[in-house]
Amino acid sequence: MKTLTVRVSDRLAAELTAESRVRKISKSDIVRERLHNGKQPNRAVPKGYQDIADLIGSVDGLPTDLSSNIKQYLRAGYGRKRAR
Repeated sequence: MKTLTVRVSDRLAAELTAESRVRKISKSDIVRERLHNGKQPNRAVPKGYQDIADLIGSVDGLPTDLSSNIKQYLRAGYGRKRAR
């Protein structure tokens, strides 16, 4: 592996240090990950995500493609007009 030296702002250095402490990995690993994945360090978290984060993936037995095949799994008149 080659070595590359870069200079970053004090703010970015502080962000890298904080993230490395939280994730318990080196700053170099974080920089490599961001360069490889093209991640932006300040991604906005969708509103309400923190409220339901603990529920994500908590229901067992659901199909993995439910979000893309809604009509297949919800055949009880999904998308049809109701009789009045």
